[in-house]
Amino acid sequence: MTSSTYRARRAHRAQRILTATVAAFAAAAALTFSIGARGAASADEAQQLKSTLTPLGAERAGSKDGVIPAWTGAEVKGGDLQGGRRSDPFASEKPLYTITAQNMAQYVDKLTDGQQALLKKYPDYRIDVYSTHRTGIGPQWVYDATFKNATNAKLEAGNLKVTGAYGGIPFPIPKSGDEAIWNHLLRWAPAGEVEDYNHYAITADGSRVLLASGKLYEQRPYYVKGGADKFDGYYWKGYQVNLAPALRAGEATVGWAAIDRADSVDPAWTYLPGQRRVRKLPVAAYDTPVPATSGFSTFDELNVFLGAPDRYEWKIIGKKELIVPYNVNRALQYKDDQVLGKHFINPDAVRWEVHRVWVVDAQLKPGKRHQIPHKRFYLDEDTWTAVLADGWDANGQLWKSYWQWLVTMSDAPGALATSFGSYDLTTGAYLAETLLGSSRAQYVIPAQGLSNDMFTAEAMAAAGQ
Repeated sequence: MTSSTYRARRAHRAQRILTATVAAFAAAAALTFSIGARGAASADEAQQLKSTLTPLGAERAGSKDGVIPAWTGAEVKGGDLQGGRRSDPFASEKPLYTITAQNMAQYVDKLTDGQQALLKKYPDYRIDVYSTHRTGIGPQWVYDATFKNATNAKLEAGNLKVTGAYGGIPFPIPKSGDEAIWNHLLRWAPAGEVEDYNHYAITADGSRVLLASGKLYEQRPYYVKGGADKFDGYYWKGYQVNLAPALRAGEATVGWAAIDRADSVDPAWTYLPGQRRVRKLPVAAYDTPVPATSGFSTFDELNVFLGAPDRYEWKIIGKKELIVPYNVNRALQYKDDQVLGKHFINPDAVRWEVHRVWVVDAQLKPGKRHQIPHKRFYLDEDTWTAVLADGWDANGQLWKSYWQWLVTMSDAPGALATSFGSYDLTTGAYLAETLLGSSRAQYVIPAQGLSNDMFTAEAMAAAGQ
């Protein structure tokens, strides 16, 4: 081989390497761009929110068999406050049918893995299914904001940062599981609420443990009408004070949730009356135990899912018809001791209906850590609320089954998330959080909202003096 031929081959080889490298960088750049900024429906797609889709992104049409009615957007009637307690607009209705372990095979396609496991585990567990009412609505200004968000909102920094959204569902026509779970996090709810809560753990032997009882104040700056210019980047703020049991009386916690988790964190502070001081919690996210529940639940199990979504790969599996807890105003008519059974929630207290849900799967990312590496969420299409979920352990065994009740409220308006909890399918224990049956204040919506000043460590410290 001559030297000139050798040099020519080397040059040709170098050119091929350069071409391949440029192509690789171009592909990486394209991937980075696609991961770095997603969302924003086209103008034509957004028009569906005024035709075939509801203003929040659900299908307007009913189901083919007529079980799920068409969405009309009619004003919610009932579920109003009467002396601090909410009424049941469907109290006179009777179950259409009841699902038990004996007949569950007929309905298995409309049951989650967790509900099937409960039916198999407990012979006396049952699911009473009622007529479906699509009470998932919102005020017109939220509809208008959602329509605007549809073409403006984007998901950046992986799935950590929502931009271009305020006052409505950010991604009413979702293109990914990340967008769908952010819809749950930013679902419609009034800008402020107050409730008297009770958190319980039921042990494997059926013993009832009051974890905490007290007052909860919640603020949603993201849903302050006309407040976009003053929005500080935290879509949720909570302040709770424990009044019982005696050992925990006086403890308080303040926590915030950020819409931009790429550049911010979710801060949380707790007040310890014995020390008469406020302490900032080092990590108030993921599977870190929640102080208010004595560590029985974790931060990202609140409301089925709360906080940072970055430890999971989120995938939309599809949409399906499912039997879910919905319009569960009947539970608010029962005292807590009537709701809490030995191994499960009293079936008499829970109303189940057939609704369409988004099925969103969450798999732990490589290199990340979480005690529940696989979860599957079921998001109600009308409200985007995670009404049910299941969780599998590292061995692939079904471990937890989560639930969250939607309650009809005429003054909201809409069907809003209230009580939630989970069943531990391995030990037989379960949690029921924010029960309101024995409460004097069941999701009170202050007419003037709540002051931003009360959701601070300083205000909590001053109140504890």
